[in-house]
Amino acid sequence: MYFTDDSLFPENMQPLIITAAPFGPEWLPGDADIPVSWDEQVQKAVDCYNAGAAMLHVHVRDPETGEGSTNFEQYNYFIGRLRQAVPKMILQVGGSISFAPHTAEAKAKWLDYDTRHMLTELNPKPDCVTITTGTTLWDVTQAFVPHDVKGTHLDDPKVQAAWSGMVVDSTPAFYIEHLKRLRAHGIQPYFVPGHVHQLEIIERLIRAGIYMGPLNVALCGYGGGSLGRNPFDWMEMLRRTPHGASTVTFWSSMRGNIAIQNLSLILGTHIRVGNEDNLWDMRKQRWESVRQVEWAVKMAEQFGRKVATADEARSMMKIGEWYDSVEETLFKLGLPPNRPEGYAGFLSYEPGGRIPGPAGTRTTTTSIL
Repeated sequence: MYFTDDSLFPENMQPLIITAAPFGPEWLPGDADIPVSWDEQVQKAVDCYNAGAAMLHVHVRDPETGEGSTNFEQYNYFIGRLRQAVPKMILQVGGSISFAPHTAEAKAKWLDYDTRHMLTELNPKPDCVTITTGTTLWDVTQAFVPHDVKGTHLDDPKVQAAWSGMVVDSTPAFYIEHLKRLRAHGIQPYFVPGHVHQLEIIERLIRAGIYMGPLNVALCGYGGGSLGRNPFDWMEMLRRTPHGASTVTFWSSMRGNIAIQNLSLILGTHIRVGNEDNLWDMRKQRWESVRQVEWAVKMAEQFGRKVATADEARSMMKIGEWYDSVEETLFKLGLPPNRPEGYAGFLSYEPGGRIPGPAGTRTTTTSIL
């Protein structure tokens, strides 16, 4: 991202998109404000929307067991209910499906590729599905400090140990095929890089023409494999994010998320709150998901930044748009063009503001830079 002298004035920032993540797949009923019945799950979405959230991070809970669901018929049913209850809200389905260990002997793990690919076939279809690029350790417990899991089932060292070895399995065999299927079904990817090298993979996918479309990205910092809470790391991630990205949202965990979301607000990026990421307010008191949304709205009002409506969020994220060439994608994302054969030096666009042709067919000159 590129910041000019006036970039930090709230009137020059995009309206703030608030994402609500209220379904907390890592928690069990009783750990947090977890909705269990279908009506409760739908009502939680409605309440978050009414409080100011324009996007919903969707996981599904089996009402019979209270645990995270891997039943795609239940996903279809729930998304159908959400489309009726909050028709304008952007529905962004979590790509993990269910990764929570259900017994003391189980490990936290993402499901196999074929199962995760089924998210591209949901009907009614969501607006976006989370996609990861690059396998990495995703130990969400590593950054915990005393009190973070007090009163929850994660307070058990054996359960924490089960979570500590979670690996997000995302090799090219997964993400290349997943991107193809998402486009075929008209569902936009929602990219979630955990560190800068996964962001580099996304750019390579764009330059190779494997992905051609708007870029909505969440910089994800839970620690333990993804970036942590060092603000220099967040700034480097933001600096390396394409300047023309449609939207950038910060994700972090527990009370660290309070600081990270304040940082996101003043930098002009977007916010995610809810019990999936954090259970506690600034005073270490339980903090329900809807109250977290209300806090984000109040924080934006105090800073002077407009909160996005769902319609505005759809426009900014370019929901439903796709691009038809590598060159169009690079141009619209603010990335330099691919290097034409024989071209030396740093890459930039020729005067005129037109999208160039493919690198192999462009008129080339030798740069003296």
